[in-house]
Amino acid sequence: MTALHADHAHAVLRLLLVLTRGQGQTAEDLLQETMLRAWRHIDAVPTEPDAARRWLCTVARRLVIDGLRLRRGRPAEVHLVDMTWIPAADDTTGTALASYAIRRALGRLSPAQRILLSEVYLVGRSKEEVAGRLGVPIGTVKSRTHHALRALRTGLQAA
Repeated sequence: MTALHADHAHAVLRLLLVLTRGQGQTAEDLLQETMLRAWRHIDAVPTEPDAARRWLCTVARRLVIDGLRLRRGRPAEVHLVDMTWIPAADDTTGTALASYAIRRALGRLSPAQRILLSEVYLVGRSKEEVAGRLGVPIGTVKSRTHHALRALRTGLQAA
């Protein structure tokens, strides 16, 4: 069986690729089924190499025909679109709506609160750095950041 596969699998696969119009996965599946049938009926496979190849090609061709008949005999399959595979991070509509809501909520903040939140969360400065830049105590920066976040949260809930 190993010799039969080694000698003829490539030629049978080429035939199957032509018969399946280049559908590689289908052709490989049919080749596997062809070889399985040869193994199951090893006594029926001719010992002469050319005759064995013809026998394998006939089996492969019949498998293709059987597959076509099977598909014609049943109604066309309807493929429903599965949207669960789409990652939420790439949801452009959701991202656009979230951006709009955040912009509206930020617009409702006072300019001082917007500057404070942008320095801490967008620029990435520490609260100590922001306190030094604004010339206010660290406790004031922490308190104002807390109140600005609460106002932003309230603005997002209202949107």
